[in-house]
Amino acid sequence: MDANGPLIKNFSYDRIHRVRTEKQVQKLAKTILVTGANGYIGQKVVEQLLNLGVNVLAADLIIDGIDPRADRLQVNLFENPEKITKRIDQIDVCLHLAWRNGFNHFANSHIDDLPGHFHFISSLLEAGLKHIAVQGTMHEVGYWEGIIDENTPTNPISYYGIAKNALRQVTALMAKKKNATFQWLRAYYILGDDKRNHSIFTKILEAEERGDATFPVTTGKNSFDFIEVDELAHQIALVITQSDVTGVINTCSGKATALREKVEEFIATRHLNIKPQFGVFPDRPYDSPIVYGDNTKIQRIIAAGQK
Repeated sequence: MDANGPLIKNFSYDRIHRVRTEKQVQKLAKTILVTGANGYIGQKVVEQLLNLGVNVLAADLIIDGIDPRADRLQVNLFENPEKITKRIDQIDVCLHLAWRNGFNHFANSHIDDLPGHFHFISSLLEAGLKHIAVQGTMHEVGYWEGIIDENTPTNPISYYGIAKNALRQVTALMAKKKNATFQWLRAYYILGDDKRNHSIFTKILEAEERGDATFPVTTGKNSFDFIEVDELAHQIALVITQSDVTGVINTCSGKATALREKVEEFIATRHLNIKPQFGVFPDRPYDSPIVYGDNTKIQRIIAAGQK
């Protein structure tokens, strides 16, 4: 594998839907519980699952933005898990996306909420759930240079990474104890739907709207694995509608691209007037010069979805 790893081609979602056999469509006729369904990623995943012919039970504190084709359930998972567990016989898979303050890596809520996530997932497995999938993050790994695969050691150095890593470890143990399928969907740097993702790209748009002439950035030399949120949602949907590939699965592009290149591309493709000023801010101490995901597993899943 070269320094940047293989690049996943942007397969057509419609093409994948069309080539599915009748047997595969019947196999997808299951119910998937999606928590955090009104979130940045959740809304997109719900839509992808519905387009695949999956029945979706979409749960969140606020449900107004969720695709109305889903069975929408307004619930606080930590306070009222029984609203879910009493319907466990109707649920084939749970995709647990619910998480607060994911873009603030040192928010206290990551640690404060960890017991709630543990007890919610535990309650589902105790009630008989046989397939649990949880949203992960590359920040579980901590500082790492190069490719990340499922066996890469983890040493998180942010509250967000520490909490996610702990949830991954305990969920894997609980699922093994209950003989349930376990999938951990490790995400990297997400683009798209830019006014909702609270990233540097959101801030660039906000600065453009204010009429700022320039935008201060880090050196931009560090290279990360970027993925569009629509493609991420599509990958997640494909992962959780199968159970042959399990464990830690990198939902990613498999390619490292310099932040500077992405910023310049973002400004150019959106025809913005603002000019980036690189080198104004220092790079974060826990950001690697180059990091990207091993996409071997997700490529296998995508290939199987085309058969």
